[in-house]
Amino acid sequence: MLARVSEFIEREVLPVEHAVLTAGAAQDRHDWHTWREHEDIVRLRAAARAQGLWNVFLPPARVRDIADPHAGAGLSNLEYAPIAEAMGRVPFAPEIFNCNAPDTGNMEVLLHYGTPEQQARWLTPLLAGEIRSCFCMTEPAVASSDATNIEASVRVDGDDVVLNGRKWWITGAGHPRCRVALFLGRSDADAPRHRQHTLVIVPMDTPGLRIERMLSVFGETDAPYGHGELVFDDVRVPASSIVLGAGRGFEIAQGRLGPGRIHHCMRCIGAAERAL
Repeated sequence: MLARVSEFIEREVLPVEHAVLTAGAAQDRHDWHTWREHEDIVRLRAAARAQGLWNVFLPPARVRDIADPHAGAGLSNLEYAPIAEAMGRVPFAPEIFNCNAPDTGNMEVLLHYGTPEQQARWLTPLLAGEIRSCFCMTEPAVASSDATNIEASVRVDGDDVVLNGRKWWITGAGHPRCRVALFLGRSDADAPRHRQHTLVIVPMDTPGLRIERMLSVFGETDAPYGHGELVFDDVRVPASSIVLGAGRGFEIAQGRLGPGRIHHCMRCIGAAERAL
């Protein structure tokens, strides 16, 4: 798989890298609503999918558990690591293989912890590359690297849950195909420290959810992959949107972030190796 992915990058991706990056830079990156996906990205995604170079990050046990034609190669984190390294050589290469963050982590959450209904609605189109997603954990007022500090609220109200809070540095929130957010909030301040939080699935078009602004780094918003500040103002979704159960949010967050750290680190190594 590493050889196949590396060959695809050399033969198909590197020759169009300059054209894709140049075209992206020419667009108004502060106007996310007019951003257009480059034709080479569309073409290469279709080619990678047709060759089975698709969702290769998914772990083997879960690939066997779901009957989905796009379930991936079933590699362990150890096996996937050098493939992530190869993809890191080109900034947009992970998206070509549907291995881009934050969708990889969100797909793993739905695979490991989602109900069949949640998987059918959100995991299936993510595996197919039809939609994008974001993960709403980080907040401006607390040290969010420790997920137990998260203060946004999750309140049960009958058959619904009501969400309030402000999130920022939410990667991919402004992508034109971002359709769903995973929201981490505190549901029980009196519970033990690691059982206070709950993870909730929120469609991006839910009333009360708005993108306040897109954040920049060194003046660049990095459309469409960059980071947004989101406000959740009495956002109401069905209680069936809770993942795994109330109070399980910290557990899920750690299960998600573990593989994600490996993916990011290996891509950075690949970028550094190419730079050298």
